[in-house]
Amino acid sequence: MQRTLLLVACLVGVTGLAACERNDDARVEEALKSVNVIDETNLNDVMLTVGDPNESIAYFQRASSENPDRIDLKRGLGKSLIRGNKAQEAVRVWSEIVQLPDATGEDRVDYADALIRAGDWETAELQLDTIPPTYETFRRYRLEAMVADANKEWKKADSFYEIAAGLTTTPAGTLNNWGYSKLTRGDFRDAERLFAEAISYDGSLFTAKNNLVLARSAQRNYDMPVVRMTQTERAQLMHTAGLAAIKQGDVAIGKGLLRQAIDTHPQHFEAAVRSLEALEENVSNSG
Repeated sequence: MQRTLLLVACLVGVTGLAACERNDDARVEEALKSVNVIDETNLNDVMLTVGDPNESIAYFQRASSENPDRIDLKRGLGKSLIRGNKAQEAVRVWSEIVQLPDATGEDRVDYADALIRAGDWETAELQLDTIPPTYETFRRYRLEAMVADANKEWKKADSFYEIAAGLTTTPAGTLNNWGYSKLTRGDFRDAERLFAEAISYDGSLFTAKNNLVLARSAQRNYDMPVVRMTQTERAQLMHTAGLAAIKQGDVAIGKGLLRQAIDTHPQHFEAAVRSLEALEENVSNSG
């Protein structure tokens, strides 16, 4: 009897030990699984910003095909395709994502962004219309403004641009786009104001500086704006103002600006030289 009890006790002990070992193994596996998830999340973040977008695309294509139920991997693929300038392929991926039950308002914004890049403005507008008005983000309103602009719905565009600019700490790009919209409408004074404001937020934004010169030139103000610029930028802006002056019939002023641009540029300014030569040849031929 004592032997039986001893045997049972030993078996219970062994069984308990085995159970403990299994529990320990399970805990270890769970811990390792958690570590792998963290590592994978970090890897996903890294791959979204990796220098070569094609590497990012290949990574997320492989990962999403191996884990078809993972919406985060599909999102990574969609964003990577946009980075790789593959808008049409991105549209297909985002169209699948927004059909999933876990799809968010941000997913629809990404889908609309891909559609706009692919030139499908109508579907982009429909997609933006499905987003609840309570979902208020900079990206959403920036796209709303662009769509309204494309539709020439100026009041809506102005309203959306203003909202978008207020929802970001870096509004220079949005203000520049808004200014360009005003420029195309012929509202040169307001365009000038918006370009100057864009430059106040980002003094390196040359596009806004060039647009500012265009807005001023459209008002026959060919003086260089008082903004920070390099010598090369000054020469390029003089070139822009010179061409604008010539286009508006102020040929003498335009020629003077082109010569200044050539003299100001720290290197040989081929574009300005060609413009001036073409102008002088045209004047010579017409004479």
